[in-house]
Amino acid sequence: MEISRREFVKTGASLACAGMAVSESRLEHSTMTAVNNSKINVLLIHVDQQRIECLGAYGNPDIKTPHIDRLAEEGVRYEQSFCPYPICTPSRYSLLSGLYVHDHRGWDNHCTLAPDIPTFPRLLREAGYATQAVGKMHFTPTYLDVGFDVMYLAEQDGPGRWDDDYHRALMEAGLADINDLEDQRREYRRNARPAYWETFGALPSNLPEKWHSTTWIGDRVVDAIDSWADAGNLLMAGFIKPHHPFDPPPNLADAHDPDRLELLPGWTEACLPHDIALHGGYFPHERLHEKALRRIMAYYYATIEHIDAQVGRMIDLLKRKGLYDNTLIIFTGDHGEYMGFHHLLLKGNHLYDPVVKVPLIIKYPAGATVSGGRVSHALVNNIDLAPTILAQAGIAPAAGMTGHNLAQTDASHDVVFCEHLRGDQVMARTRTHKLICSRQHDYMLFYDLEEDPNEMNNRVDDPACRDAVAMLEAAAEAWRPRTLRPETHLDYDAPVICRPNVPPRDNSHRAAIAAWYDAKMQDALG
Repeated sequence: MEISRREFVKTGASLACAGMAVSESRLEHSTMTAVNNSKINVLLIHVDQQRIECLGAYGNPDIKTPHIDRLAEEGVRYEQSFCPYPICTPSRYSLLSGLYVHDHRGWDNHCTLAPDIPTFPRLLREAGYATQAVGKMHFTPTYLDVGFDVMYLAEQDGPGRWDDDYHRALMEAGLADINDLEDQRREYRRNARPAYWETFGALPSNLPEKWHSTTWIGDRVVDAIDSWADAGNLLMAGFIKPHHPFDPPPNLADAHDPDRLELLPGWTEACLPHDIALHGGYFPHERLHEKALRRIMAYYYATIEHIDAQVGRMIDLLKRKGLYDNTLIIFTGDHGEYMGFHHLLLKGNHLYDPVVKVPLIIKYPAGATVSGGRVSHALVNNIDLAPTILAQAGIAPAAGMTGHNLAQTDASHDVVFCEHLRGDQVMARTRTHKLICSRQHDYMLFYDLEEDPNEMNNRVDDPACRDAVAMLEAAAEAWRPRTLRPETHLDYDAPVICRPNVPPRDNSHRAAIAAWYDAKMQDALG
């Protein structure tokens, strides 16, 4: 396994491929000038594991996110925005396709969006848009062709980190993201440092800010925008953070005094029995305590503020280039984060609001019928984004897309749905009530959200709630019948984009890069 890191990087850069339907001229000029002036630009900023309350625009008194807040002031901030599935890949595929997970069959983080499923990037590309993705996408295969001409990736776990551009760049620089490897890779986590377990992964990054994934992604997003000449561009910027580990760069780690932070709504001094019975936690929930949570919050906030700085760079550049007004800008996430709610951390338990609600801010382009500077209380879901983006570009959505065009005045769901655990757990929610049911284990949780916003009092057996429970149970069954359990779609041979930075399809590169990072981990952790 003798291969230098420079030789490995060159190997990835020298690959050739053929048979692409997209012309090389469009690939080489991925930020080409629009053919006609009716086109817009689309910038989709996508973060990972962002609790909706953890932005200044959503009322958080402690966090400083001036650039995202300003975007909200100039756009529409959605207060009742939900993800379709609180795990990375399934949620991302739903955003791209406008389909719920049981329709696209991407049930977990190791699955494939079938190539015959239309996506908004693919439809934009067919309409002459130059399409690019930067950052975390979490696809299988890593450079899966979902409609992006160009992809510069920074992945976190799974084989993607052995394929992507970010980890090749770290390798070339002689660096390794020790915190992330320790948190995300089972072979290192089992021997993690005591400090990792004591702090629940809230430690300063071993990487300087220049090499932190947030800055690396931000740099490449800014480079892409800088080459835009006019309209007709789609850019999806996917940040790894604020997903755990909670590891801001060292120069940002002391941005908050943990003791001065206001605990988020829903914190309890102990776990609820039905929560701990479902899942004990990636970090044991029962070991969480207020002092540790405050430190976690401080580091979590710092990683969000780091993202906000990158958003500011994007917006400032768009304005300097005179492209801001004609750019549709969307800020959202794939799922939320408990961050102490019911004494829980991360995700993977019941479909409570902190893990299923996601921020959604849309700054519509000039000429849109939607005025900015307002707050929407419509019930919306990230499956609504594909038809919304396409409508702003003047493109009809694909026939199977089930979401709404959010620019329409009546765009709101009467009931919004979310599913989890390969469809075993389902949420049906109105503005005022929520039903969570486990189809396999045959239990239900029902909450009156007006009286009980922190979802503490299960009233499923309350006679006064019988009609509301029956209504939501029937809505959930009509949305996805109990007997419908499609298999996960996984295809390692699915089409990938054709670009020089895409590694070989036989994965012959992975052993060398995994071995190199293993050596760095052994040096760092012993």
